Amino acid sequence: MAAGVRERVQAAAEALSTAERRVAEVIVRQPQTVAFGTVAELAAAAGSGAATVVRFAVKLGYDGFSGLQAAIQQELAQQLRPAALRIREIERDDLLGRSLQRELGNLQATFAEVDRAAFERVVERVSSVGRVRVLSGDASLGVARQFAEELAYLRDEVAVIDGNPIVVGRELTTLRSDDLVIVLDVRRYDNWVVSALAEVRAVGAAVVALTDSRLSPLAVGAAEVLVVRAEAVGPFDSHVAMLALLGAVASAVAERLRDTATSRLDRVEDLWRRHDALSVDM
Repeated sequence: MAAGVRERVQAAAEALSTAERRVAEVIVRQPQTVAFGTVAELAAAAGSGAATVVRFAVKLGYDGFSGLQAAIQQELAQQLRPAALRIREIERDDLLGRSLQRELGNLQATFAEVDRAAFERVVERVSSVGRVRVLSGDASLGVARQFAEELAYLRDEVAVIDGNPIVVGRELTTLRSDDLVIVLDVRRYDNWVVSALAEVRAVGAAVVALTDSRLSPLAVGAAEVLVVRAEAVGPFDSHVAMLALLGAVASAVAERLRDTATSRLDRVEDLWRRHDALSVDM
């Protein structure tokens, strides 16, 4: 879905009722349901009533369902024009070509739509807070570990909260109100991560969420939300844009902590050399 309706949905996210959030989720995930369907069909897909759909459309600033539908139809048409051109350039069985186009789209959309002020606030928090903890769903755990490892080269007190329920529970009990918890996940959101976030909020620790929608359960109560695109050609969600955006966060933190980070990296490099840890010396 193009950014116009998406931005309105995201801006209204905090003020939506539970039923309206379900309608918003269908609109974000299945814009075709709105573009080519009826009020009743959208209500059924969202498990809500027709009155909720109309009320939601008005809350977004449209003249009822017909106004919302017209806006989505227009945005889908704008999306399909370049897509119609691209599809003629890629052979139907060219999986690599289709994957490339999808990942480029994820990256372009994520970086074009990122809230730059929120990004800067995230970098400031990560650079200055006493302790950083990274919490991730199973599918994005590799991304979380990569980010935490890079961050640990730049500053102290960085760790991933991971393991069996006993280990995770123990780690959650050590959280402090002045900690920063960075949480990563995309649909369909691991239940244990959502439950862990409830514990984080109870402690009062600040949360930064990297997820695929402001309607994600990870975004509820978060101090900052960075939205990433996770669409994929195959059956598994893509984490390319999430990895790239976290890489940008790490790079910005390195710039912010240039003096101290440089000395830390120099010490690490010296340690690697003394132990002949790498086959190529940079």
